[in-house]
Amino acid sequence: MTVASYLLPTSVAEAVELLQAHGPELLVLAGGTVAMPLLNEGVRQPTRVMGLRRAGMGGMERREGGLRIGATTTLTELAAQDALPVLATAARRTGSWAVRNMATVGGNLFSAPRGGDVATALLALDAVVEATGPSGSRTIPLESFFTGLMTTALAADELVTAIVVPPQGLASFVKLGRREANSPAVVTVAARIVADADAVTEARIAIGSVGPHPVRVRAAESIVVGSRLDVPSLRRAAEAAAAAVEPHSDAVASNWYRRRMVGVVVGQALEQLRQAHPAGIA
Repeated sequence: MTVASYLLPTSVAEAVELLQAHGPELLVLAGGTVAMPLLNEGVRQPTRVMGLRRAGMGGMERREGGLRIGATTTLTELAAQDALPVLATAARRTGSWAVRNMATVGGNLFSAPRGGDVATALLALDAVVEATGPSGSRTIPLESFFTGLMTTALAADELVTAIVVPPQGLASFVKLGRREANSPAVVTVAARIVADADAVTEARIAIGSVGPHPVRVRAAESIVVGSRLDVPSLRRAAEAAAAAVEPHSDAVASNWYRRRMVGVVVGQALEQLRQAHPAGIA
């Protein structure tokens, strides 16, 4: 089966109309880094494909200390922004330069990968997904967006149009791979805290590559909240994170190794926050 039609909408409204008209059989393509291998290997054989590059869904806009990221913004573009440094770090650690030039932020969420590096960072930052369909736009907290392995809360006639990130506080990102660059993750960790001079008042710890999609580890977060970022508290939080996850085995790593490394990488991410905190509460 070959592609009979390639649709190239020039607005979000047109893209939604085409999606509604052609239904779930229409393959939506942004950067193509996930979809094209499926086409090349015959896993997907769509007759119609819709590209989003000209639909006006790119670009970034600063908003009250946060950032609104258009869904077709590339990872290369995300890596170059300085509003949210942790997202720039996550983007730079994703794939090769060729992949980053094509891959989009929205695609990193829409494909719901096990270990999306940018998705993991966005989860720690309490990002919100903007979804647009025939009835208009709605927002979905990223924590509720992923519903299972490669499944999301998007309706069949909706598109991811943007991601909104609130002010980040103090954040860190650590990725463990078999190689320093261009390597699938063994474990990816993003952490964020808000703290005053006395203690941590808010904490978010997200882990990728240990389940069907990036997840938060609330057991570890609860240990960090109320602490003074002291080493024993952070060590207990790392141990709690390792105990809370149920990693899978694949060609990259075994579930046993992933669990062991969760504690190590969470500890590294939290140590970065401890050293970076300007008040030195520990």
